[in-house]
Amino acid sequence: MKNPIYAIVGPTASGKTELSIELALRLKAAEIINCDSVQIYKGIQIATSKPTFEEMKGIPHHLFDYVDPNIAYTAVRWAKDASQKILEIEQRGNVPIIVGGTGFYLRTLMRPLFESPDTDQRIREKLKKIKQKKGPEHLHKILRKIDPEAARKLFPRDYPRVMRALEFFFQTGQRISEAQKHLPEPPEFAKRIKIFALNPPRNLLYEKINLRTEKHFTDGLVEEVRLLLLSGVKEDSLALGAHGYRRVCEYLRGEISLERAIEKTKQDVRNYAKRQITWFKKENVTWLEGFGTDPKIKEALWEIVKKDIFHRKSSFHISQEFDKT
Repeated sequence: MKNPIYAIVGPTASGKTELSIELALRLKAAEIINCDSVQIYKGIQIATSKPTFEEMKGIPHHLFDYVDPNIAYTAVRWAKDASQKILEIEQRGNVPIIVGGTGFYLRTLMRPLFESPDTDQRIREKLKKIKQKKGPEHLHKILRKIDPEAARKLFPRDYPRVMRALEFFFQTGQRISEAQKHLPEPPEFAKRIKIFALNPPRNLLYEKINLRTEKHFTDGLVEEVRLLLLSGVKEDSLALGAHGYRRVCEYLRGEISLERAIEKTKQDVRNYAKRQITWFKKENVTWLEGFGTDPKIKEALWEIVKKDIFHRKSSFHISQEFDKT
């Protein structure tokens, strides 16, 4: 019987990174796969809270900091890359631990999407011009006319996926909602993924988000964005559309004050955290009621994993330092 694969998910700032590293240390033979749609990008550093070399504590980490910021990287591409990493990790006899808050990535890994054509840059540029002139909500309005079923499933400001649905229609003449009904079979390992979702108290989570946002700006977020733009990263790239980066771009264009950029970023991230929790409530997860930094949560997860290991008579190499049985 093959070993389970563990996924640690939850809202931003909930302590997923620390909890995943703790679990990896306890399992001893484990490797971490990133499941965050912003941490994949090179140079997008401060506001992403990527784990530092010291924080990794010797645990191998994959799919971090490896995509050019100007590339419109998709969930389908991530799922292919993650599937390959899972295969490689298990061939080494180790346990994959998937970590991140991008629920759509994880869902795509477990329930693959249909194959779609490569991006037609001419179509993309036309749609970008519409977005710049009339806003992302206008793209959603167009999608409602040509594919109302797809539009109902997407937030009006979720322009990357709205744009992709429009691109698919203009490139193929088909509605993406129809294509999504003919999906590939899930990979073998999908049924072995056990998802744990962090759910800290909302007021404490929002307080932590506010403090962390202020620290990002203090740590040089504005200068990081300046350097990215000077290096050729486009303002309308998915990377700079991420929380924090988008508001800094508005500040650098003179559209808002720095103080306003900070406050709007706090609100953006709080709203995003709320959407993440809502997303995972629709998934089959085991909830951990607290922050991943809480020793009680670490122990609670470990107790679940230990029982899982022993019941399956797994070949896991459990670290003697943590094995209290």
